Amino acid sequence: MARVEYQEQLDDLRRNVVAMGDTVIDRYDAALRALETKDESLAEDVIDGDEEINERYLDLESDCIDLFALQQPVASDLRFVASSFKIITDLERIGDLSVNLAEYTIAAERERYPEIDLIHIGTETGGMLMEAMDAYEAGDPELASEVAERDDEIDHLCSAASDAVVEDLIRTDYGDEADEVMDDVSRLLLTVRDLERVGDHAVNICARTVYMIDSDAGLIY
Repeated sequence: MARVEYQEQLDDLRRNVVAMGDTVIDRYDAALRALETKDESLAEDVIDGDEEINERYLDLESDCIDLFALQQPVASDLRFVASSFKIITDLERIGDLSVNLAEYTIAAERERYPEIDLIHIGTETGGMLMEAMDAYEAGDPELASEVAERDDEIDHLCSAASDAVVEDLIRTDYGDEADEVMDDVSRLLLTVRDLERVGDHAVNICARTVYMIDSDAGLIY
């Protein structure tokens, strides 16, 4: 009976981590929609919803600690609990980055550099996150490795966007508009940085999943 209850706790942990991932992905998608449509009401919803993500994180953190302390898992179970513990941390931080994107939407007064497709970058990154969670749920190290390999393309897109902005600043004299331009540039570069960080956290989730199955996160990093 004790073994059955223990296995149920492990199954519940996996289900709850996946559910937290679904919530975080929903918040991230909403933040992207707000950024694209300049929907301040939607952005406010993303900001207000961060408390729910934080509460889920704390509940799952407690569940992991209880499993460590009370069940003393070994071998594969230990890797599973440890990986899940790390993954919820990545998910909580993605929730924070989604809040950042929502705040940038509210703060923006002008659209500058429309040729930089932030939504494309964000959509590609969101796809990585979704598939990273699929790999965790299925315990699929091959999918996790495939997803992580796409991070180089995200890094390239973000680097190209940042370089385009810097090059424009170097060759253009904005005169009296310089202060406004710098505010817009700072916000845009922060947006690019945060989108890239979401991709980094997706890679972390992939690495935790590979470790969970094969005990070698070095296959990702």
